[in-house]
Amino acid sequence: MQPIIYLFFPGNCREAFETYGRVFDASPEIMSFADMPPEAQGSMPGVTNDMVMHASLKIGDGWIYGSDDPSISTQEMAGCNVSLAFPTEAETRRVWDALSEGGEIRMPLQPEFFAPLYGAMSDRFGIRWMIMQDGEAS
Repeated sequence: MQPIIYLFFPGNCREAFETYGRVFDASPEIMSFADMPPEAQGSMPGVTNDMVMHASLKIGDGWIYGSDDPSISTQEMAGCNVSLAFPTEAETRRVWDALSEGGEIRMPLQPEFFAPLYGAMSDRFGIRWMIMQDGEAS
């Protein structure tokens, strides 16, 4: 069994998953509400046809899924973080820089007692990330 993170966005899921696709060099699969069968459309208040019903993106051996839900705010997910570990300093810094652009740094990327590099931030879409480098701290 492989847990899969499911992220909800207040209307910008497509933009977020296209951004994540560039960061992780992967192609997101995106299905809009317009792609639903006609009898299923209109079942969620505030949803428009161009919003994302389901998105998926493979990252390494895992996946993230996402959807638009205009009834939520990303603040509702404040207790959740996506945590990723990378094998090299260069890759750790590349992903950190890309995800943190326009976001809010909660803990700068720096050496910690448990990892060569670790940092925490919210990206510009409000999704919280914990990014670290694998390996032993020096």
